[in-house]
Amino acid sequence: MSTELPPVAPEVLAEAVENLTARLRKKLDDATAGCADGAVHEADGSVTFRFGEDAVVTLRPGPAGTVTEAGQATCTCLLAPRCLHRAAALGAAPLADAAPPEPEPAPEPSAAVPTQAGAEAQAGAGPGTAVSGDPADPAKPVPALNPAQLGAAAALWHAAAEALAAGVTAGGAVVQAELLRAAHTARLAGLPRGEAAALRVVRGLRAARERRTAHRLGDLTGSFRELLHTAGVLASGAADPALTGTSRRAYTAGGSLQVHGLCREPVLSATGYGGVVTHLLAPDGSRYSISDVRPGGLARARGAGRASVALGGATLDHAGLARGGLRIVGATVSAEGRLGAGRGVKATPLPGAAWADGPAAPLFARPAAEAVAALLAGTADAADAETALIGCDVVVVGAAGDHLLVHEARPDAPLLRLLPAHPHPELPHTENLRRIASYPGLHLRVLGRPDLDRAATLRPVAVGPVAGEPYTLRLPEEWLGRADLGYDRLQGSHFPPPDAAPEPAAGAGPGPVAEAPDPLADSPLWRVRRLLETGVAGGRRAVAEAARGTAPQTAYGPLRRAGLTAAADLAAALAAEADRRPRDAFGRLADPSPDGYAWAWLAAATHLAAAERSLVAASWTAATPS
Repeated sequence: MSTELPPVAPEVLAEAVENLTARLRKKLDDATAGCADGAVHEADGSVTFRFGEDAVVTLRPGPAGTVTEAGQATCTCLLAPRCLHRAAALGAAPLADAAPPEPEPAPEPSAAVPTQAGAEAQAGAGPGTAVSGDPADPAKPVPALNPAQLGAAAALWHAAAEALAAGVTAGGAVVQAELLRAAHTARLAGLPRGEAAALRVVRGLRAARERRTAHRLGDLTGSFRELLHTAGVLASGAADPALTGTSRRAYTAGGSLQVHGLCREPVLSATGYGGVVTHLLAPDGSRYSISDVRPGGLARARGAGRASVALGGATLDHAGLARGGLRIVGATVSAEGRLGAGRGVKATPLPGAAWADGPAAPLFARPAAEAVAALLAGTADAADAETALIGCDVVVVGAAGDHLLVHEARPDAPLLRLLPAHPHPELPHTENLRRIASYPGLHLRVLGRPDLDRAATLRPVAVGPVAGEPYTLRLPEEWLGRADLGYDRLQGSHFPPPDAAPEPAAGAGPGPVAEAPDPLADSPLWRVRRLLETGVAGGRRAVAEAARGTAPQTAYGPLRRAGLTAAADLAAALAAEADRRPRDAFGRLADPSPDGYAWAWLAAATHLAAAERSLVAASWTAATPS
């Protein structure tokens, strides 16, 4: 697949595959492979694919650059539009977002605007936290799902279970098309979260089958877990708003606000969107954000850091806002804290506030372990624990493998791992961390996002000097005491001279830095994780084969001896269900449904996620051995 091809709406591809005969479906994967290599981009913006002498497929994207209608994909062969050539060309193109993000909306108070959550979720950059005093009323009754939603959820569960049973090995174009069809049905029924989860699984299957370097089997395993959980709960009739989701973001009147910039970070979506999100903080601690995410990929993500802020006539760009502030009259605010740009909004610039003495000071006064514990317990103000920012003061230890080790500047604090907030080599995150690692003993103030899937890991988005410490950063005065790691590039002049470095600790010598303890790696839970990932990679048959080759005591004994009996029982139940294939007197499968296997896999995956999350929480509180 080439990213230069026009994105194709999921429902268009699903319909093309559905119209194929059973014989043609068997040939689809082979026809799709290498199809993009022969694509020709025409002067009128269309793309053509040649299949032999008499078959030419033409994709004519709409004004937005996306193929959104069946008529925009044509073939000259006699079987068109129910032909293999057309389906193969559509399958070679990237999937479009179901609801492409639009420019920053301009609603009237209480109006609803299209969401940009799709692009930001792919990039891992959240919009901020909920507005104080604006959470949903927990006592408000939740409406039941209607029949259309129940049917869509059931179809989504069935497609997900079939895809899980097939695994990456057998999860070709036909399996993916069934997921896309179920995702489109969920969208029409008003279940956007289920649709988004299905699209993530399809993109993960594509990446795995194409052996892309960015593919991680663990990520695809997590996507399957989320999809099965969402579809399973919805199919049971639950109408939790957190699971149904919303495809439109409601903006309500926020009155007059005063906000100060925290930092800005680039947003880079896997589906070709790029931009910036600037995080803001009010004097009372409420968090807000202003984002600008549009099609454009890496080029736009890099350039958007200095794009103008489209809010109430403000004359600031995002670089200035990240170190400045705004006084806003007639503000419109979403539940996630995003500021809207309604016609009645007026904004005037304010002087910036340093981290040390401005509204951000309380962020760095709280121990990192307490902030992470609150996120894991769901008691923090953040609307989404995966995107919340926390602050801490650290002392650089040095590089270890692919990350930077630091020690929080508190008694009995653990070693923390710093990883790039975004690993793309064209963004300066990695280069900045590499330069910081060359200054052991450097005192650093870090604002970052905890990685809740790794032990004691923080992904910093901005850094600054620590007041009162002689061996710390020396940033330009106009930077107002912080550097945005996704945009600002740290230079030698920003660091203290080598002769100011503190004396190394007693017993410390030259050589590589010792790796920090990792409770996840040391736990026997890896056995369950490997079983689950085996199922995702090879399908149900691979799990059954893996279970047959190992005695239960050998496979799950270490789990039981470590006290992880529930994990052992769930893993054993999954293996048994995978190998359960009852047949009738004629040798036919008596129970061909994948539901039992999918439920067993989901139970083990959910328990594993909870157990690993507990180990992550403990890693933030474990003191470094002396």
